[in-house]
Amino acid sequence: MIIETQNKILGVNGSPRIKGNSDILLNHFMESVRQNNIEEKIINLRDYKYSGCIGCERCRKDKICTGLKDDFNQLYPDIISSKGLVLICPTHNYNITAWMKAFIDRLYCFYNFENPRPGKWSSNLANQNRKAVIIAICEQENEADMGYTAEAMSKPLQALGYEICDVIKVLNSFDRGKVKENQALLTQIKATADSFAKLIK
Repeated sequence: MIIETQNKILGVNGSPRIKGNSDILLNHFMESVRQNNIEEKIINLRDYKYSGCIGCERCRKDKICTGLKDDFNQLYPDIISSKGLVLICPTHNYNITAWMKAFIDRLYCFYNFENPRPGKWSSNLANQNRKAVIIAICEQENEADMGYTAEAMSKPLQALGYEICDVIKVLNSFDRGKVKENQALLTQIKATADSFAKLIK
């Protein structure tokens, strides 16, 4: 299965909090992307009604999720067509939020599995020069308190065939809008976005 990508960056926000730190950092990232003349789009998962994968396996035949009829079907075209992907998510109980977990699980339809199972597998998104940036946010000061947040986003994307270009771990950020006070972080986000945009061109 060959899927053609576009020089576009899709930002996916797993935070349920409106105008929170995830929103601010993703908007800041995408502003730099726009300044580099790269097409971009932001998806706030809280705006969509969808569930996680139910394991019906219909995608083995259809090559896309057809077992669930919900808002996630609106997201597949942007996921498929975007060469660049940015996932941003706060830490909820040492891990990603339920919204982000369900998002990642719904990417299961892009895998191919050989019989008998378990056996060899491949991804329909692999070998297409897809790239990703991961941003994880935690209210605590100690990185250990972030738990698996960053890895829970990066490892599944790697398995799907994305090159992880950068992983940014943001600590000590809970109060809404607090990241605006962190000039070093904002500078880092802009620099990462500029570099990422150049890779996508």
